[in-house]
Amino acid sequence: MTFLYPCILWLLFPLAILLWRAKQNVVLFTHIIILMLIVISLARPVEEQALEKANIKAKDIIIALDASYSMRATDIPPCRYDFAKETIKLLLEKNPSDNIMLMAFTTNPLILSPPTTDHRLISIALDNLNPEFILTKGTSLKRLFSKLKTMQVGHKNLILITDGGEESALSKITPHLLDLDVSLTILALGSTQGATIQNNDGSLLKDKQDNLVISRINPLLKDLVSLVGGEYLTASGSAKATANDVDTALRHKQTEAQLIQKMQRHYAERYQYPLVLALLLFLILHTRAVKYLIIFFAFFGLQAEASFWDLYHLNKAYTMYEKEAFSTSKEHLKRIEVISLQSKLALANNHYKLREFKHAITVYKSIRTTSVNIKQQLYYNIANAYAQLESYDKAKVYYTKTLQLGEDSDTSYNLNLVALLKDKKDASLGIAHPKSQSASSSKSESQDSEKDETRDEDKPSSGSGGGESSAKKKPEQSKLTSDENAEQHPLGSKVYELINKGYIRETQPW
Repeated sequence: MTFLYPCILWLLFPLAILLWRAKQNVVLFTHIIILMLIVISLARPVEEQALEKANIKAKDIIIALDASYSMRATDIPPCRYDFAKETIKLLLEKNPSDNIMLMAFTTNPLILSPPTTDHRLISIALDNLNPEFILTKGTSLKRLFSKLKTMQVGHKNLILITDGGEESALSKITPHLLDLDVSLTILALGSTQGATIQNNDGSLLKDKQDNLVISRINPLLKDLVSLVGGEYLTASGSAKATANDVDTALRHKQTEAQLIQKMQRHYAERYQYPLVLALLLFLILHTRAVKYLIIFFAFFGLQAEASFWDLYHLNKAYTMYEKEAFSTSKEHLKRIEVISLQSKLALANNHYKLREFKHAITVYKSIRTTSVNIKQQLYYNIANAYAQLESYDKAKVYYTKTLQLGEDSDTSYNLNLVALLKDKKDASLGIAHPKSQSASSSKSESQDSEKDETRDEDKPSSGSGGGESSAKKKPEQSKLTSDENAEQHPLGSKVYELINKGYIRETQPW
């Protein structure tokens, strides 16, 4: 979804302020919503469709702009070059569907924009051309026509905007022009009396003999047009009037528009939806159906307001969490009305940071998700919480579940560590390990340790919604601390057996 006129959407900001102030007045509140819907319609919401080939009728036009040093002369204010740029932009507006190529030339020609019907690209190319960076001071029409000949452009309308430069030999230019299949229109910029040319430092341009250079319009241009039967124009009082003259000259040529195949992106209009909704609200408000307005706000307005505040509290909770204000973060999370996966994760993480490990475990276990990565993270956090509570047996179970979903160096380290800590704890309590253990007793112990841990928490729930994006807010991850010189406890064969088995007594993993 996009908007063809997105600048109109700025009007929504003052309307939103009025909407906030008028929330106690149902009638005024509704009128403002109607205005907002109309603004959205005026912005023209559209849905982009795929690119398609389309045949359009358009004239092929080449605009060749003289960018030489002599175009800085000010006999046509503000200067010849700036006047020419403004004329070209106005001409583009008058021919929005035509296929236009833009060239700039001095002693050498340069293509600024290939043939296109997207005139915004031409305007951008024109604005990006800075004549101050062009050091050549000559103008070569011969090289321009030779370049067009090598391009094999076919029949085109050629609009030549120049002062003619110092070209003097018509016989050298004419053969190259006659070989081109073009309808020529020349816009001659300059005056017969001429004007001086100012350098960048403010001084006036001089020739090698230290004489001031006077740039005049070249009479060769009129002879060139008469030779090929083209149109010869001079600058009118303004760029707009000059653009009108050039456009009129193009129409007098009666050049038929040709079918040109272009790749075009089609849009499906969607402005009718907010417009119809605005009309419906207006009719409800100003007819006997006003009583149904309450139902509308129950399903639309109030839900939108609740969603707004939920998002606000969630963002504030994240901000407070990053500032380590965990109690404040938890208070914001408790104000959220519609519980989401993101808010549950954030709440559990706050409990963990506040060392409320039992509460953290309860919240972690209540989260339902179909994401393997998030489920692995939940198991890891639950195991860490159990380890902090010194419930090493339960911690081992959840570290094992974490490894079943994928390899993780932190989890392997912690699993190793809790096994060592459990042995130390058993030794301090005087618990003796039997030399052997029957399969049935081993199985019974395993079932007892996991009886209340495997329940149905691993089954996906419809309540997970779209919360998978919450992975951006990564839950707590940290290795458990230990003595660096402590003996590393190797993984027992039972642990590897559990990992290789996969989920224990689960028919639907994650």
